[in-house]
Amino acid sequence: MLDVFLTPIRAFRMRYIPLLLIYFSYGSGVFVAIAENFWVKDTLDMSASDLAELAVWLGVPWTAKMIFGSMVDSVNIFGSNRKSYVYIGAVLITISSLMMIAVVGDHAIVEEFSKKAVYVFASVIAVVGFVMQDVVADTMTTEVIDKNQSQEAINQELVTIQVLARLSLGFAIFITGWIGGELADVFHDNRQVIFQIALFIPLLSILGVTLVKLNPVPVSPINKHVLFGGLIFAVFIVLMGYNDVPYSQEIVFVISLSVVLYLLSDLINDLDANTIRHIKMAMIIIFVYRAMPSVGAGLSWWEIDILGFDESFFAKLSAIGGGIALAGMWFLAKFIIKRDIAEVLIFLTIIGTLLSLPILAMYYDIHTMLGFDARTVALVDTAMASPFDYIAQVLMLTLVAIYAPEGKKGTWFALMASLMNIALSAGGLFTKYLNQFFVVSREVITDSVVTTAESYTELGSLLWVVIIIGFVVPIITIIKYNPNKE
Repeated sequence: MLDVFLTPIRAFRMRYIPLLLIYFSYGSGVFVAIAENFWVKDTLDMSASDLAELAVWLGVPWTAKMIFGSMVDSVNIFGSNRKSYVYIGAVLITISSLMMIAVVGDHAIVEEFSKKAVYVFASVIAVVGFVMQDVVADTMTTEVIDKNQSQEAINQELVTIQVLARLSLGFAIFITGWIGGELADVFHDNRQVIFQIALFIPLLSILGVTLVKLNPVPVSPINKHVLFGGLIFAVFIVLMGYNDVPYSQEIVFVISLSVVLYLLSDLINDLDANTIRHIKMAMIIIFVYRAMPSVGAGLSWWEIDILGFDESFFAKLSAIGGGIALAGMWFLAKFIIKRDIAEVLIFLTIIGTLLSLPILAMYYDIHTMLGFDARTVALVDTAMASPFDYIAQVLMLTLVAIYAPEGKKGTWFALMASLMNIALSAGGLFTKYLNQFFVVSREVITDSVVTTAESYTELGSLLWVVIIIGFVVPIITIIKYNPNKE
């Protein structure tokens, strides 16, 4: 047990700290999550379906990471093809925070615009900033290692950095999610204060990228197919969204998937056949696993309106979830990479399904019949579920890091991450469809008039459907496409 506990500590190197600060900055984005969710619920007239649809659009910059990946490989900005992108991302995140400070605080500077429009634009700006920083951080994980060692040792260090990066991310989610939630409760009548404090987030990434020391990085020739194809794709997405084309999200999803699969296939065609097969089979499993729908915003609305959960309690849930996830990642660090991907994902699917049942039971008031408090059930359920959240991502990112082609690492990471984020977009679309069929709404009052009535009668059916789909579909896919089966 002591050996397992000491594994991440023994693997740690001082040269990792600046890089880990960038990951910590990314994880700190949850600092405003609770305050933002309550503000959106109380202020914006957006349905659960509307919010699911917005989440799909906000996933598009993650899907288009190949643009930034190609630029990181090939395009110097202010003499750098690494650090300058992190600085630009920090500027975008800062602008987003300033916009949220203005709209949440009802400042005159945004009076001419609708609050919804400002919120959406600020969200997009922030996502683009985080995407830029994430692309560079993932690329730099291969450039802070010690090159003067065997290939086996290099691969092991790549694994180590991925685990430490997830630990840094998890610690940020744990500590900043908890503090941000508690402060959201303290400043629930003055929520712009939370967004003012959140200006520390871009400062962390600036500090990290300023101090980081990297191995020499050659500038590769521009991959015109990826860069210009990606830019055309980005313009296409903007036009589709701006012109409100019918089924625009579905069209963007299909084209995104087609483009990324084509570019990925082109990028890995010089690998050996067994490696290509392993990657493709694993990606099918990961794609399906990540494409499962969620319940959507209606669940948290029900927890707020019916169960009486407030900002402080959501902060405690965030702290417990983040803390136990961090501990789980820490103690699993030595063993996680040695497990078969299919085996781990079957285990995660079963566990995830079982841990969805307490919430379902609470909807039917079973906890009251058994004499349990709703908050106790939620706390225990969160504590039990949280260690499993990052395992699949660590496995996939490690695989990506090991096979990252020299001179193409930024593009490689970006395309692989794009495919996984397209899977999340698929899950977002499924969530939107389910929320359109099973309508869940909270009370919305405009000018002292109830414009939307509260209705949670269909939430139970929605929970059942999400749980069943989330169990059956991944299990069948994992068994069928296990990359290690003969």
